[in-house]
Amino acid sequence: MVQSILEQLGGEPALRKLVNRFYDLIETHPRGANILRLHFRGHGVSHVREEQYSFLSGFLGGRRYYFENHGHHDVKLMHAHVPITAVDAEDWLALMDQAIDDCGLVGPHVERMRATFRRVAMILVNDLNEWGLPAAPAPRGRAPAGG
Repeated sequence: MVQSILEQLGGEPALRKLVNRFYDLIETHPRGANILRLHFRGHGVSHVREEQYSFLSGFLGGRRYYFENHGHHDVKLMHAHVPITAVDAEDWLALMDQAIDDCGLVGPHVERMRATFRRVAMILVNDLNEWGLPAAPAPRGRAPAGG
């Protein structure tokens, strides 16, 4: 029997550790500042820690907690209310990569997970003009994405 990515990571305890490390970074690392700001426009970080865990459990082949609670697993729908820039997506990915490394997760299953996270993060980038908002400035010391 082929193990799910979640099982290969070490199951739900390993996922909980990863999500907690990721959000610890969101709350403390400069690259997490805008992501944190976006979360505070919603339900806050403690809420999103649990929702991220619930989503990733099913996403990685485990129990589908998010689906059980919300009736769908559509990441575009989950983020439809959030203006996400390419810089935000890259910051999310960089901090998730750091959390993965900090948790000592390695192997081909982890590289597949990273690649999938990248694809999903990039499809969540939306056109801020549709929101009537100006593009967010790039953080100091970094060129804008694509530039």
